[in-house]
Parts: sequence; C-alpha cells; structure tokens
Amino acid sequence: MSISVKSILLICTLTSAVAIAADENVEAKEDKASTFGQMFEEGTVSGNLRSMYAGYNQKQSGENNIYATAIGGYLKYELSELNGFSAAAAFATSHDIGFVTGDKGSKHNDELSSSEGEYSMLSEAYLNYKYDSFNFRAGRQLIDTPLADSDDIRMIFNTFEAYIATYEALNFSIMAGKLEKWQGTDAGLDERWIKTGEDGTLFGGITYSNDILETNAWYYNISKLTNATYLDAKFTHGINDDLSVLGAVQYLRENEIDNSGTEASIYGLLAEASAYGFTLSAAYNKSEKESGKASFSGFGGGTLFTSMDTMILDEITNDRDARAIVGGIRYEIDNVTLSYAYGDFDGKADSIGDKAHIVEQNIGLKYSVLKDKFTLSAIYAIEKDRENSAKTENDWKRLQIMASYSF
Repeated sequence: MSISVKSILLICTLTSAVAIAADENVEAKEDKASTFGQMFEEGTVSGNLRSMYAGYNQKQSGENNIYATAIGGYLKYELSELNGFSAAAAFATSHDIGFVTGDKGSKHNDELSSSEGEYSMLSEAYLNYKYDSFNFRAGRQLIDTPLADSDDIRMIFNTFEAYIATYEALNFSIMAGKLEKWQGTDAGLDERWIKTGEDGTLFGGITYSNDILETNAWYYNISKLTNATYLDAKFTHGINDDLSVLGAVQYLRENEIDNSGTEASIYGLLAEASAYGFTLSAAYNKSEKESGKASFSGFGGGTLFTSMDTMILDEITNDRDARAIVGGIRYEIDNVTLSYAYGDFDGKADSIGDKAHIVEQNIGLKYSVLKDKFTLSAIYAIEKDRENSAKTENDWKRLQIMASYSF
C-alpha cells in the first residue's frame, strides 16, 4: 500500500510551513499586540516533522512479528497576546508508509498510527489569559504533571481537554484545574478522545525550586477511580563544571473510589553521578501489597523513577508486593548520546500464589544537530519473562528508529 493522497498533501503543507518559517525567520515575540489585527500578524508558527520505524520480534509461540513505519508530525499556530488574551491551535498526524509496514490484522504494529494506519487530530485548541504571574488556559492543551503528561516517545504525544490555572511567585509555581479528556499514544489511537475518569479529574499541585532543590506536592481526584497524592524532592549539587551529583525521593499514595480496585503505596529512590560526559544512575521503586488492588501511574508515561521504554511497575502490582530496580549509564560526546539501562521488575506471590519477574534492557543512541532541531535516535529494547519457562507476551525484542525536525 502506498502513502495516501491525504498523507502527501499533509506532508506538503507541513513542509511549506517549515520553509515559510525559515524564510521569514518566525520567532516568538516579546512585544504584545496592540490591535486585534496584530494578534494575527504577529502570530507564530511552530511544529515538528518526524518519521519513525517500530517493530517487535515476538518470542511467544504463535505470535507474529509486527512492524510499522510512519510519517507525520504536528503544526501549531499561536496568536500574539492582546490585553492578556491569546489563543492557539495545533494539528497532529501520523500515517503508515505501506511498503515498510506489516499487513493489517497479522503483522501490523498499530502503536504509531492506529489499527487503521492513519491518525489525524486537532490536538490543541485553547484560549489563554495571562495577567502578571497568573495564567488561565481552557481547551485542548499540552501539560506535564506527575500523573498526567505528554509522554512524547512515539509519533503522537498526549494532550488534554482541560481547564488549568497557574500562578508563579518567587520560587513557587502553583497549578490547579480539571482534566476532562485526553488523546495520544497512551490513550490508545483507536479510541481518540477518552475520559480522564468517569467525571473527569480534579487536580492541584505546588512546586518549589531553587539552584539545588526541587520539591513537588500534587493531589488528583480521578472520579470513580482513585484519590492520589504524589510527593517528591530532588537535590542536585555541582561539584565543578565537570562533576555533579543528584539524589531524589518520591512517594505515591492512591486510595480507591467506589471499589475501583485502584489503591497503592509506592516509594522511590534515585541517585545519579555525572563526570566528564558520563552519567551513572540507579533507581528503585517499591509497591506495597494491597489485597485485590493495583496501582495507576497516571495518564501518560508515569512519574516513577524506574519506568523503562515499555515496562513500568504498574504491570506487576496487582494483589502483590512488587519492586523495580533500574541501573543505567549514559555518555555524551559532542552531538552524540549513548545510553544503556537494565531494569529488573519482581513481584512476590499474589493471593493465588502467582509471581512475576520481568527484565527489560534499553540500548539507546541519539544524534542531534542544528541546536537540537534535527534529531536522529534509536532505541533497542529487550524484554524477558524470567518467571515462566515458556515464552510469554513479555518475551520480545523491540527496535525503534526516529528522525525528527523541529521548527
């Protein structure tokens, strides 16, 4: 199957936008508009073009290897501010390239462009009001909080229909609002916009940061699912220009609502040391057993220190004590970053005696130029089920390659 006419037109539109932005040197302006017409005249265009291959080599008996290659990106237009008011809209899309994508229903990987091989969405469309340190935004928007985040690791990142107020003062940042729906890879590309809880999610958080310390305190009421409290603290210290250390702790407490089955207590530790381009890290998370209950890491990739490319602690917390240990090394030289991480996820016996033990390895390569506007990256993930002698759905190898250009 060749690329559809819609895909070609979209690619041409995005490419034209890149050319216009480059020719006119479009940049965000600090000056605010003084008339309604200037809101449009001084509006800014930004976006991203990307292409990605992602394939799984399945080890479980009877399972086909699946793969897909997609092209797409996003295009955003934002009005200049007038008397504190502004607005923006962004369009995101991803389309499979047929001749380098597996057959639908048998060898097709649907995580890039849905099971239909295409995905297009008005991912952002919001009104914004700003007055001094206060900001209010209503509509489809991009947010990053501990339990609701963009998780931009595939073709389509997560965005939210929400009403959010923020206030910044000194070293404090306060955010509160309501999430109604969300879309993106983690929400499921076949589902489009889905609810964040039966009646949405109310949330609030406060962040304090200075040169060496950052602390977070957040609360989420995810309707008919759970009340969640998240706390963390991160300490960084630069010994000199080439040496630094980092330490962090986190805690997540979830209390179920209406017998939803979502309840957990999770603790976490993280340590990093960086020297002359090398970074060594070690992370630990522990989930205490709640009989018949499981944890929920949020709408997105989750905030736990041990989250890998695909494996997270949520996968093994149901009705058991569980822990995860992840060790990693990263080396940066010029425009190249090499990385390796090894994660061990172990679940004790649940109420019927079943255990879980899954290991994942991530090998990464990233090359960036043009002030990080162009990026070529690859990640090779290997997952093994150490608890079962027969191959299961947790036995596979995954390769992802992405080329990305931002403007």
